Amino acid sequence: GERNHLAACCCDCEDLDDGCERWLTCKSLPPGALGRVADTVADRLRVPWFAGAVKINVSLVPPLVLLPVFLHVAALHFLLGLVILTSLPVVVLWYYYLTHRRKERTLFFLSLGLFSLGYMYYVFLQEVVPRGHVGYSQVVALTCGLILMLAALSRAKKDPGYLPIPASNEKSWHQGLPNKSRRGSSNGLHGVTTTEAAGGRAVNGEAKGYARMAAEEPEGMKKDWCAKCQLVRPARAGHCRLCGRCVRRLDHHCVWINSCVGEQNHRAFILALSFFMLTSVYGITLTLHTICRGRTPFVALFYCPGAYSDYSSALSFTCVWYCAIVTAGMGYILLIQLLNISYNVTEREARLALRDNTGRRLLGGLAIDTGQYNRGFLCNWGHFLSLGSSPPQRSAEDIV
Repeated sequence: GERNHLAACCCDCEDLDDGCERWLTCKSLPPGALGRVADTVADRLRVPWFAGAVKINVSLVPPLVLLPVFLHVAALHFLLGLVILTSLPVVVLWYYYLTHRRKERTLFFLSLGLFSLGYMYYVFLQEVVPRGHVGYSQVVALTCGLILMLAALSRAKKDPGYLPIPASNEKSWHQGLPNKSRRGSSNGLHGVTTTEAAGGRAVNGEAKGYARMAAEEPEGMKKDWCAKCQLVRPARAGHCRLCGRCVRRLDHHCVWINSCVGEQNHRAFILALSFFMLTSVYGITLTLHTICRGRTPFVALFYCPGAYSDYSSALSFTCVWYCAIVTAGMGYILLIQLLNISYNVTEREARLALRDNTGRRLLGGLAIDTGQYNRGFLCNWGHFLSLGSSPPQRSAEDIV
């Protein structure tokens, strides 16, 4: 004797059923109804697996579905390609500012980056290589560059240098995290386990793990107390509001790897960006030499008359432009990183210096010199290349 909508077959959710009822009767939804429906649908979205159904993060799905559709539609006509390739960066930036303002962690950007690499490589092998203008050695070189980039990215995804949380504050730390951050932790977003996080000890209510190590820093070095993690941070460490953790020599939280960039993974992050730039530029050059023969890559990128003569060439040319846009963005990030390393300043320190008006703008504002840790170009790079090579030592009491 009860009514049920067809939508309830997908998800046994009272809010969904009530929402469909109100939509059919042209009534407004109660506050928070859409959020509850979205949370329930996200929780029920699972894939069968041997040890039980595995939950799928909803942010992984859009790039896998929309990117191929948009690129194939853009290859139909020059004007469609112009509109889509112009709107894609705008949509990505809008989603970035939306999640950044809400302090949310998302796998959207990591999924978009990895799937873009895989799909561009597939189009290259499927549409460009069969034309016969790309040699075997060139395909091997491109593949090796892609593998090296993924290896560096895998290393950059590991522990960036989290400061261990005192055991007495571990429970309160988990309670203080936002709900979405706790759900993200169950999906493997935090990169460290709870056991690894509890690396410090508390005696008589005082955090002793990293508090002691911070107290042993050389005199004159800045040390400060983190009220959220309940520990004394060493010099240049910072608290990431997205991860909810303190990181040694925190540079920034990178949405493309869904992790912080800190002391332990900064070198791998730079290496991954460098390999990406080399591989992407090489792939773009090979593709343009194939579909726009007789022209230099830069000229062919803007003037290639036969690009839309057949669908295969149009798809390849569209993917080249997509790669060029992404490469330009990553190139800007890499440039800023290299300049920061040259002046021995982190992105976090540069932002704080601009906010407090304590930094000096250089090179048209691309570089910020705080003057606090700058020891010259060679010394700065020597310091960067030695990051993470000698982890801080703990006393026997801390280890036990």
